[in-house]
Amino acid sequence: MIDMKEIGKIDTYLIKHGIKPSYQRIKVFDYLINNKNHPTVDIIYKKLVEEIPTLSKTTVYNTLKLFHEKKIIIIVNIEDNETRFDANISNHGHFKCIKCGKIYDFELTGNELNFPKLNNFSIDEQHVYLKGICPDCK
Repeated sequence: MIDMKEIGKIDTYLIKHGIKPSYQRIKVFDYLINNKNHPTVDIIYKKLVEEIPTLSKTTVYNTLKLFHEKKIIIIVNIEDNETRFDANISNHGHFKCIKCGKIYDFELTGNELNFPKLNNFSIDEQHVYLKGICPDCK
C-alpha cells in the first residue's frame, strides 16, 4: 500500500524522485493515489480533462511513462490490449474479474512464490496476475 506519510506533499515526493512537479504531473499522480481503479490512460485523461481542458492524452501517456521510469508507479498488463497503471509499488498481485472487469489488489509476502530453478538468478521484477470471478459477480 502507498504510505501517504512517506509521500507527504506530492510535489515534494516527485522532486525527491527526480521529477519536475508540473501541475499536470501532480494531478495525474494525485489521481493514481486516490483512485484504486488501476486506470488506463483514457480513464485518467477523461477524468482530468474536465478540470484541465488543455490536457492531452499524450501528456497523460508521457507522464505515466516518466513515473514508471522513475519507479513511482507500476504497469499492470493483465490483458494484452489493455495497459493499466498503479501507484501502489509494494509487492502485490492483481486479480481481474472476467465478468465485471474490476481489478483487485492482493498482498504477496515474497515467500509465496518459489521457483527452485531460478535460485541462481537475480529477479528485478515480479508480476502476479490472476483472472476469475469476484465475490460480487459470483
